[in-house]
Amino acid sequence: MDSVGAKKPHAVCVPYPTQGHVIPMMNLAKLLHSKGFHITFVNTEFNHTRLIRSMGPDQVKGLPDFQFETIPDGMPPTDLDATQDGRALCESTRKNCAVPFKELVIRLNSARPPVSCIVSDGMMGFGSKVAEELGIPEVRFWTASACGFMGYLNFTELINRGILPFKDESFQDDGTLDTPINWIPGMKNIRLKDLPSFIRVTDTKDIFFDFLGSEAQNCLNSAAIIFNTFDEFEHEVLEAISAKFPGNIYTLGPLPLLINRHIPDSKLKSLSLSLWKEDSKCLQWLDQREPNSVVYVNYGSMTVMTEQHLKEFAWGLANSKHSFLWIVRPDLVMGDSVILPEEFFEATKDRAFIANWCPQGQVLAHPAVGAFLSHCGWNSMLESICGTGVPVICWPFFAEQQTNCRYACTSWGIGMEVNMDVKRVEVEALVKEMMGGEKGKAMRRKAVEWKKKAEEAADIGGSSYKNFERLIKEALH
Repeated sequence: MDSVGAKKPHAVCVPYPTQGHVIPMMNLAKLLHSKGFHITFVNTEFNHTRLIRSMGPDQVKGLPDFQFETIPDGMPPTDLDATQDGRALCESTRKNCAVPFKELVIRLNSARPPVSCIVSDGMMGFGSKVAEELGIPEVRFWTASACGFMGYLNFTELINRGILPFKDESFQDDGTLDTPINWIPGMKNIRLKDLPSFIRVTDTKDIFFDFLGSEAQNCLNSAAIIFNTFDEFEHEVLEAISAKFPGNIYTLGPLPLLINRHIPDSKLKSLSLSLWKEDSKCLQWLDQREPNSVVYVNYGSMTVMTEQHLKEFAWGLANSKHSFLWIVRPDLVMGDSVILPEEFFEATKDRAFIANWCPQGQVLAHPAVGAFLSHCGWNSMLESICGTGVPVICWPFFAEQQTNCRYACTSWGIGMEVNMDVKRVEVEALVKEMMGGEKGKAMRRKAVEWKKKAEEAADIGGSSYKNFERLIKEALH
């Protein structure tokens, strides 16, 4: 290879192996590639197989300077086309990924161009360890919200203050979770129930509690942390994190906006890594609808619910009399296949479109979509404001989705929450309010305001644009 190629910077990007983490890491990798980086994108073998199944082998062939590699996740082999068990995956990535990842980096390092930096997901701490052992610069990429990150950073403090562990399961229903928490820097108006759901434990050795709390703390040992957010959106909490963190923080969000504005159209720009087969027919269906007339419903890639809750959502949507596009994954109902009653299809046949998965960014950018019923995952929250500025009906499932929901409903003014124990009457009322009520109109205006601010951050000279330039000069050179 010529000396120019040998000098090219080479970033190895290693996302946590779930859909919500792979997407933002892929977006970051595309941006780095657009700035002249050679990219090696590292999926787990399980997810690589799923990507081929959902999108065909061409999608993971890559380009000469954008390559895909795999490492084993250490889990028992399976052909299941569904999200892996979360607890087992946390345990397994922590214990089993470092050795194969190190072997991969050593192999890549002996090729041209050699590896110049490692970008590890905030939950893939082994990536930082391997970088340190091999003397390679590294940064951590926390793909979720900054407010969620601050929640995780305070897990130990909850133990120190005697709040955790809970003595028994009664905390779930006795009002304990409504306790106000006013001592976390940069976080206002929050209660115990608004902190990441993994605090709801009677044993602090619980794998989720231990894993997320320690991985967030580990990020503070890195030279730099990247967040997929923009300064104005999470201003107070970002300042509080900066005060705790000796390195540099780079807010680069919303990443989809940076890509749309600054990467020319190419095979790579359109490359998406969806673990489910996307149904794009829903976009044609949306084309037939009036502006702001459709409720888009998607609980993300990991939420599971009971059959009863699914039915309550179904009849709430049906009884609202509004049109809706509903994403119902095959693995959405706990331990069961999804079966909706015949009467429901009869009642909604002219105004419903139901699909297994869809290109969500395009759906949320479609003028027909007027509200988004969401689990409040971070990619979804950002896409809701990046698209056409869509308000959110929030039904958080787990992790920092509870925190995002609270911020959406209080700080950002773009959300209303559905009770955890879903009832059709409440779903119907919230849909009607969001689609036609005064509160709903105010939230849509607010969402549009945030969309403008997000676009300003991503434009040339905006905070996220400047931070991206700074990241390349300071942390990844």
